[in-house]
Amino acid sequence: MGQSKPIPKGMHTVTPSLVLRDCARAIQFYERAFGAKELMRMPSPDGRSIWHAELKIGDSIVYLNDEMPGAPARAPSPMQPAAMSIQLYVEDCDAFFARAIKAGGQSTMKLEDMFWGDRMGMLTDPFGYQWAISTHV
Repeated sequence: MGQSKPIPKGMHTVTPSLVLRDCARAIQFYERAFGAKELMRMPSPDGRSIWHAELKIGDSIVYLNDEMPGAPARAPSPMQPAAMSIQLYVEDCDAFFARAIKAGGQSTMKLEDMFWGDRMGMLTDPFGYQWAISTHV
């Protein structure tokens, strides 16, 4: 019997898992805004929600699921954004940021050259998650 790898191929040590109120619509947004590729989804037995989905953004995987009754995690919203942000390093943050705003993201910090060597801006997606978009310059 073969030995399994402790970290599956294509995964990194940290994998964000986003809880949403409309996971299917969020997947469409992340595809348009971030160029995400859907790897898989597992719908609920009634087909009304998504219990688990995986997206690839750049070289990283993000898990997503709809809120589930009785589960402790609740989805954020644009009115009550998540109390965390997700950092995305990309080749061209200006073009990436513009595409995400055009897809429906809301700019919360304009792109600027930062003292630590990154060009960075922040946006909130339509589901309440905050994304820091950066290119190391």
